[in-house]
Amino acid sequence: MNITNEGHDTVQLISRHWIITDGMGEVEEVRGPGVVGNQPVLAPGKSFEYTSGCPLTTPFGSMHGTYQMIIQGDEQFDIEIAPFTLTEPYSTVN
Repeated sequence: MNITNEGHDTVQLISRHWIITDGMGEVEEVRGPGVVGNQPVLAPGKSFEYTSGCPLTTPFGSMHGTYQMIIQGDEQFDIEIAPFTLTEPYSTVN
């Protein structure tokens, strides 16, 4: 994942909320502080890139969610992450 601050203020990612749906329609929610052990601070135009995994009981599925951000100065807001497809390596989705 790549997170880029396209705004005018410095922000910090404080937590995440993921909704993960497997290929059978089973849903699991994951919440926690930051991402991969980090709560990155992003100045305007700066990016943070990370790689992580998620629990998935089928070879494919999807996920979407939100990042909870804070502007330096204590104003909080959410960033929506649009749904995207998950697949195991070397799997195909028909």
